[in-house]
Amino acid sequence: MNTSPQPDPRDRPARLSVGVVGAGRVGPALAASLRLAGHRPVAVSAVSAASRGRAGQLLPDVPVVAPAEVLERAELVLLTVPDDALPGLVAGLAETGAVRPGQLLVHTSGRYGAKVLDPALRAGALPLALHPAMTFTGTPVDVQRLAGCSFGVTAPEELRLAAEALVIEMGGEPEWIAEESRPLYHAALALGANHLVTLVAQSLELLRTAGVGAPDRMLGPLLGAALDNALRSGDAALTGPVARGDAGTVSAHVTELRRHAPQTVAGYLAMARATADRALAHGLLKPELAEDLLEVLADGTTGTTGETGTTGDGEGNPR
Repeated sequence: MNTSPQPDPRDRPARLSVGVVGAGRVGPALAASLRLAGHRPVAVSAVSAASRGRAGQLLPDVPVVAPAEVLERAELVLLTVPDDALPGLVAGLAETGAVRPGQLLVHTSGRYGAKVLDPALRAGALPLALHPAMTFTGTPVDVQRLAGCSFGVTAPEELRLAAEALVIEMGGEPEWIAEESRPLYHAALALGANHLVTLVAQSLELLRTAGVGAPDRMLGPLLGAALDNALRSGDAALTGPVARGDAGTVSAHVTELRRHAPQTVAGYLAMARATADRALAHGLLKPELAEDLLEVLADGTTGTTGETGTTGDGEGNPR
């Protein structure tokens, strides 16, 4: 049995001093994960009380300083600010001489690739775009969730290995995204993750209105199975009244939503139309059933077929 001591990550070569500009939910978690890999967080900028709290929780004993001082202290700087603020921040840091030649400058925006860092590149910095495809809470659980998380990576070809190495050190899986594909890549993630939260929150509210005492317990297994099926099978996993062409049931849904939660009707109709289109294209929705269904979805009021009080589809499947 080998009883020799395990090597300390801090003894690995090329350990870097790390700074964070913008202590939102992402930056402190990434810096904390880099600390686990042996790198040294040395400075963080934070303005609000919430951001200072996150920095204190995830990066204890790391001083809170101004952004320019973060760059002065760190060899690797994480720019973790909102997308719309990133271009101005980069330009300002470059114009004021805060950027040093040879400094690794990393942003975590999904929208932008490496070109948004061009002002810093001209000042001699090494630009990397490393976007974690993960939702963050601003708590220590985020560090654990980075294990196996995919990162959208964009960087100059000569820095590709360095970018991928940093992602792996944070426990992630690098996925190369071309510069011109970044907006589409980010739109895909937002469509899936951000809109999912809205849909689930609406579903929880409707179940409470319907008298369900533990809507989270009811939805958990259902949504988990639906997500697993969708990831495994794509459109073949579509089910429910829209995919079956149950126009009467869909009409009843719309009527109830108008009565109890009118703010959800537009979203329900939009998603139902998209579901119907995909079900038709993949042969799941029979064309002869689609006409009445699409009529309901067009006006969102009444349907012409089916009885809304039935509990099955004739094949033993619940509606």
